[in-house]
Amino acid sequence: MISKDYLKDLVYHVNGAAIEVHKLLGPGLLESVYHKCMKRELTIRKIPFQSELRIPIDYKKIQLNAELKCDFLIDGTLVVELKSCDHVLPVHKAQLLSYMRLLNCPKGLMINFNVVNLFKHGQQTFVNELYRALPQSSMTQKSRNIKFPPRLPYQ
Repeated sequence: MISKDYLKDLVYHVNGAAIEVHKLLGPGLLESVYHKCMKRELTIRKIPFQSELRIPIDYKKIQLNAELKCDFLIDGTLVVELKSCDHVLPVHKAQLLSYMRLLNCPKGLMINFNVVNLFKHGQQTFVNELYRALPQSSMTQKSRNIKFPPRLPYQ
């Protein structure tokens, strides 16, 4: 079982990867460019992920291919959606929350690269009822097969 502390560390490290991408590229590019760079950065940091994961829809006991794709599923527990837009709209937030529900994930992270300061204005976390039911701390990072480097302050 995962814990709230584990998810907090996972979000911290994914945000660190996004900040690195943003630091090197800046705002104003297409989402697809940031997506490719995030894939590379997550790989370099050895953070396990699935990219452009197809999300199945179960409708009346039939699985439908609705062409839903989540940008990243991190370690099977964190949904990450990337944007490169002027403003994150309510529909973008609803999309992330829906993906979290359909994938049974307790936490989601929305990253908008079209901002000057990604840390202050470009990232937002979301939780659902699955998160509320998690223990604060129950597993070590080692047992989740991710060896996080020590935390450093964002630059």
